[in-house]
Amino acid sequence: MKEGIIIALESGKWMGKSWGTLGDSITSANGYQPLVSKQLGFSRVVNYGKSGCTMTAGGQRDDGATVNVGRQIDPTLDCVTIFAGTNDFRLGKPLGDINNRDVFTFCGAYATLIEDILTKNPGCRLSLWTPLQRDKDGYNIHFSNDAGHRLIDYAQQIQAVGVAYALPVLNLFAESGLNQLTLPLYTSDGLHPNALGYQRIAGMVTSFLTQL
Repeated sequence: MKEGIIIALESGKWMGKSWGTLGDSITSANGYQPLVSKQLGFSRVVNYGKSGCTMTAGGQRDDGATVNVGRQIDPTLDCVTIFAGTNDFRLGKPLGDINNRDVFTFCGAYATLIEDILTKNPGCRLSLWTPLQRDKDGYNIHFSNDAGHRLIDYAQQIQAVGVAYALPVLNLFAESGLNQLTLPLYTSDGLHPNALGYQRIAGMVTSFLTQL
């Protein structure tokens, strides 16, 4: 059987299924979801993205923190994706420790959310996505925030959390092709993807979800 036919058959696994997308403004803009849904055939896509919000609880936008929003999502979803971290970096949220369920730290909030989702909906296919590289308002991949962390530290912690819970991780930080040289092409401001950027993300997401 040819590779193209195999991929087509595998992609049918999401035909008629439901998908919930958690994240920040890059998710709330609804740029990648329609492209992925068209390719994979999701019958329902629920966008839970909250612009300007972190994974970590606390702060002025606490109601939109991904850890808080995520604990209120539909417990019958077939697929759930978490795409967060760039605002945690921007706002200097502490990384914390995966073994400490402190929702005011990045790792604690992430672990708390994962356990809540999988306790309520153990049959869903949950995956974690690292943040994209960025270069906006001086916050680029080389900048150390108020907590002493660079963006890559948050991306690496997401990978570690994925290993701890045996969850697949889409490493957009390392594999998207969005970097300081290409951000002007794929983003509107060094952070938020434009149409071309969302096409790039959607292509990776489609392949990634097809293989789960």
